[in-house]
Amino acid sequence: MSNQDGRRRRNQRRAIAAVVVIAALLGAGLVATIGSLNRDLYSAGSFVGQYLGALARQDTASALLLPGVRPTAAELEAAALPKDLPDTLLRNSVLGELTDIRLTGDDESADGRHTIEYGFRLNGTPATMTFQVESAGSFFGVFDSWRFTTSPLAVLRVNVLHQSTFSVNKLTLDTRAHAADDDAPAAFSNQAAYLAFAPAQYTFEHTSTLLDAAPQTVPVVVSGVTDVTVDAQPNAQFIGQVQAELDRFLDDCTTQQVLQPSNCPFGIEINDRVRDDPIWSIAEYPPVTLAAGDTTFEMPDTEGQAHIVVEVQSLFDGEIEVRDEDVSFAVAISVTVNPDGSLALQLR
Repeated sequence: MSNQDGRRRRNQRRAIAAVVVIAALLGAGLVATIGSLNRDLYSAGSFVGQYLGALARQDTASALLLPGVRPTAAELEAAALPKDLPDTLLRNSVLGELTDIRLTGDDESADGRHTIEYGFRLNGTPATMTFQVESAGSFFGVFDSWRFTTSPLAVLRVNVLHQSTFSVNKLTLDTRAHAADDDAPAAFSNQAAYLAFAPAQYTFEHTSTLLDAAPQTVPVVVSGVTDVTVDAQPNAQFIGQVQAELDRFLDDCTTQQVLQPSNCPFGIEINDRVRDDPIWSIAEYPPVTLAAGDTTFEMPDTEGQAHIVVEVQSLFDGEIEVRDEDVSFAVAISVTVNPDGSLALQLR
């Protein structure tokens, strides 16, 4: 073998060794890069961060595409909820402000599941929420993939007292829209459940012609069911309308020129001879106050004053006098709001 051939072979061996070293370095770098990406970009915490980022952008479509976001039938069944909960609240316009998102905890259990905790601000108020995440395999055979073990969505179970409609983050809903019977009448109180994003802050209220419920803000930072009660109470217009109808009813009673007006809450017994027709008037109308009963709004026994003027003659000595006096009475009523918005009053 010539010296030239020997040098050629030594050069080839050096080149091969260099290639092997470079390949090993590249391989090690690739493994390190993949490991770094899996720890950061493709980690369980980053997966939850994608969900929260979508909510912060009010990109509900992207949030719903993440694996495990929608609750399974088994999850709904375990919570005794129907499988066809409406998506009415899963819209951009209902979401509030989610800012200052930061990962605050990542605990891995023995089975490889992760409990992820994030801190953030809901409409400026600090809050935290934990998420359950599990492996969903990998993609391209190298990058970790994740899914929510438990859906992060909440279920808002809204109980509307004395009404059927309510507003949540300015969106007005009717609980009857998801009743089993499309023609279901409004009951005195109604309930409905809705899927909703968490974390989020929701403000519930009711405003109508006759009833109001003061706004209440509910931060929802847990998955599963959150119960909310919207207590619609008679407003000033409702009280005023009932007062006017009660006053009108009592005024009608005063047109009966008898001692005991029929179907009226006041009257008087006189043992002497009545010489002319009694003249009634109302000296003091009972002030209306209303509280919710089981099926109607109730006014408890409330005192008023009627006034009578009548000429009587004593059966004992024949003396004639004019009875001109107030007569105390009490009245209690039940009030029903008819479907057309009118009121029906019933004496109790």
